[in-house]
Amino acid sequence: MKTTKELLGERIRELRKIRGLTQEQLAELIDVEQKHVSRLELGKSFPTIERLEKIAGALNVPLKDFFDFMHLESPDTRVHNMEELVKGMNEDYQRIIYKIVKTFEG
Repeated sequence: MKTTKELLGERIRELRKIRGLTQEQLAELIDVEQKHVSRLELGKSFPTIERLEKIAGALNVPLKDFFDFMHLESPDTRVHNMEELVKGMNEDYQRIIYKIVKTFEG
């Protein structure tokens, strides 16, 4: 299972690439060296909240978007997390979720 640091790094990389920026370009925008961006993206270091705010500004995304990385987790972890979410729902919501999932069954 990936660590939060690794998932955050992957998400930063994903958002940077969506914006069409290189590591060098992002580094320049947030006033750090390219190797620092590389370490962040590899999950070798955590950004400070101030640095994360700068990255969010440079990528033009809300801060919360950095923590939307469920799609980067392993399939087993995703299934486990979905099971836990569904278990916590009332029966009506569980039926709705079941119907939605069944529509994708192929």
